[in-house]
Amino acid sequence: MIHLHFTAADLTRVRFAASPLKETVTSLRTLAAGSRRRHLHRPWIARFAERSARLRESDLDLLRALVRPEGYIPDFLVPPPGRRSSTFADALAQIAEADPEIVAQEIAHLAGHAVAQQAPGRQGRLALLQALVDRPDAGLGPITQALDAYHQTAIAPDWPRIDALLHDDIAYRLDALADGGVDRMMSNLHPSVSFVDQTLRIVKYYEGHADCDGRGLLLIPCAFAWPDVLVRTARPEPPSISYSPRGLGRLWEKHPEPTGSALAGVLGPTRAALLSQLDLPMSTTQAATQMALSAPTLSVHLQALRAAGLLTSRRAGRQVLYSRTELGDRLLTEAGNQPEP
Repeated sequence: MIHLHFTAADLTRVRFAASPLKETVTSLRTLAAGSRRRHLHRPWIARFAERSARLRESDLDLLRALVRPEGYIPDFLVPPPGRRSSTFADALAQIAEADPEIVAQEIAHLAGHAVAQQAPGRQGRLALLQALVDRPDAGLGPITQALDAYHQTAIAPDWPRIDALLHDDIAYRLDALADGGVDRMMSNLHPSVSFVDQTLRIVKYYEGHADCDGRGLLLIPCAFAWPDVLVRTARPEPPSISYSPRGLGRLWEKHPEPTGSALAGVLGPTRAALLSQLDLPMSTTQAATQMALSAPTLSVHLQALRAAGLLTSRRAGRQVLYSRTELGDRLLTEAGNQPEP
């Protein structure tokens, strides 16, 4: 059990962030883990298997040695995002700027971590990790190159939908904060997390205590953290909790192809496809990437569907997010996207 102790100042400094780097790193754990962790992400695993031929085996070996199925993940691999939304390039730059001495210490700690190193192939992994420790840059060059190649292959193609799910969860938590304060916001983060007497308790395989000490708390919804909760308490950054976002089961749902359906005959194929995709709130940029259309073109379709009452919009920071209304849901369900006779 981990105990995170809050002061009144910490409660005023709780914030959220989505992290493409966190998804990248934790997806490696999903690939390596047993069936308990894998089954929810099976559609993504199948897609990755088709794309993985683009990656060098040496890069995958390096990343598998650094991110084990269980146990310690080196802190330098998951630096805290500076903003609620950050790019993968920004996060990769944070890794590249890490102190090589600290990186070497964390890699050495990983090499000696009993839980992380319990799987077969330990000697080969230890040799690879020691080679990183012995380098002047602690291997930051090859590590960032391998992470970049893996991200572009494994996560980037699906990032618009992952990002939409993460921000949908953040919006839900912020609504809970507005309705019932921190207690309500924390009450259903995860079955293994509880918040009592200004202490956040997280069920883990080890015992630990940490004081937030005015640093606040960073909450990071993370699709590939499932079914675990990941905790980071390293100073001087604020402690962070990575948890599974709400509605994770929707992430890999298949969307019926509306081309040739009765619905497409009424709305047009592009608007029918767009309506099918917007079960998760997306910005114009996210939806344009998902639909492979320009943002100005897609904006016209979004406004038409919104005017018809099939979409709703809300502002989140600098973005406007669009999602289906109950009417849009019913229209898709009743039409069934079945071809006309």
